[in-house]
Amino acid sequence: MKKKVLSACIALALGAGAGYTTIVLAQAKPDVLVKQRQAVMTLQGKYFGQLAAVAQGKAPYDAAAVQRSAGFLDNLSRMFWDGFDPSTKDIKSRALPAIWENKAKFDENAARMENETSKLASLAAGRDEAAIKAQIQAVGKVCGACHQEFRAK
Repeated sequence: MKKKVLSACIALALGAGAGYTTIVLAQAKPDVLVKQRQAVMTLQGKYFGQLAAVAQGKAPYDAAAVQRSAGFLDNLSRMFWDGFDPSTKDIKSRALPAIWENKAKFDENAARMENETSKLASLAAGRDEAAIKAQIQAVGKVCGACHQEFRAK
């Protein structure tokens, strides 16, 4: 009985490991990584655009909508960094070579983006409209700084 259970556990572990390896290898294709990060950035643009309109007074402040967009943006801000694998540097995109030439600064910007969107999501859970609008602007500055240095126009 113990041998059957042990055999089943080993088979399950090997099967899960093989499935994981297949997923990792499938995602490791440079063109797929570029498409994934571009898709995430498109969504970031959607949700940040909604927030920016509120911060600029172009759209009315709706606490529930702001909280939803801020939450999505916070999650999205953590998703696309792994798409900037060195294997993608020769794939045509708007990513500049500076990303790989100054990876430490790029990674610093990534950390700042994650930090600022996390602050925004936390603030959006409250109801301090002025603080939320100020934090939306802080997120925009981080986005703009990274795009200015690491993204082709």
